[in-house]
Amino acid sequence: MHIVAFGTYDVTSHPRVAVLIEGLRACGAEVTEVNRPLGLDTAARVAILRQPWRLPLLVLRLMVCWSGLAVESLRQRRRGRPDAVLVGYLGHFDVHLARLLHPRSTILLDHMVSAAGVATNRRLAGSGGLKLRLMKAIDAMALKQADVVIVDTVEQQEALPEDVRLHSVVCPVGATKEWFDAGAKALERPTEAPLQAVFVGLFSPTHGAPVIADALDILADDDRIEVTMVGQGQQYEEARRLAAANPRVSWVDWVDAEDLPDFVAGFDVSLGIFGTVPQARRVVPNKAFQGAAAGAVVVTSDTEPQRRMLESAAMLVSPGSPEELASALTKLADDPDEAQRLREAAYQQAREHYTPQAVASPLIECLS
Repeated sequence: MHIVAFGTYDVTSHPRVAVLIEGLRACGAEVTEVNRPLGLDTAARVAILRQPWRLPLLVLRLMVCWSGLAVESLRQRRRGRPDAVLVGYLGHFDVHLARLLHPRSTILLDHMVSAAGVATNRRLAGSGGLKLRLMKAIDAMALKQADVVIVDTVEQQEALPEDVRLHSVVCPVGATKEWFDAGAKALERPTEAPLQAVFVGLFSPTHGAPVIADALDILADDDRIEVTMVGQGQQYEEARRLAAANPRVSWVDWVDAEDLPDFVAGFDVSLGIFGTVPQARRVVPNKAFQGAAAGAVVVTSDTEPQRRMLESAAMLVSPGSPEELASALTKLADDPDEAQRLREAAYQQAREHYTPQAVASPLIECLS
């Protein structure tokens, strides 16, 4: 089976597509990449929603990338028609070009996040204004072009229109091989005081960084717990303000994608998401799978998809509860042996269910 991974996706910003590509290859598919990264991450795209006069920048970049994608696709046509074309995450526009260039191939759209969902979660579109209607139209047109729609949880699948749900498949986010390699080495290191925890993210409302910051304020006098916060984004300044009283919090602007697995594997705890927006209750984030694969205790919110996918290999707290998060970190600091057990359980859970091959298997079955 020959599959073309297509679009303006960027695996350094959104590793989801890298997991799918690695998994498809592990399942025996031949995967060719036709990729021109757009150079605009989620935060930059959100900025365009806030400031519509910046839209020409998106259009210009898109046209430049599409020109390269079209030329490369024509070259690839010499090898014959691909069986399927995988349009990477945030491919709401790319899917139209994919359909145009590959009219007889099966079009796979990775629809982990809807445009309307992003606009709603970040309070950019009101309850029913023009922006929200536009985002819903973008979603609907993109979904119409796809033969198979890929989502990451059952809850995301249930949020799809009924007719789309019939040709959708659930593939968890998972983690690439580099994370599991880092985790295998990390588990050779015992959990010792002080407890080291890390959060890596874009500080979106889904992540709930202010909840983490409030928990850090509660723990300001506990010298057994040190936390590193990595990233920048919408709620970054608020989080820094709320956690200002805790001297054991470090702030890191970013870590390069190639360095991130070993970096996270150096910590005992990986913090997940704690937001209360609707999106936060339907997803299991990259950082949960990556943290587990890196051999860290995953502490995240107690939502249906996270409870189902992580099972007993994580510590779950109520969404939006800094008190429960602070209590969970305190329990781990009190009992290093239990923390070590949870680190090993998280790694094993990821190893059994969330390797790239396991993630891509439902998609291969769907294509077969």
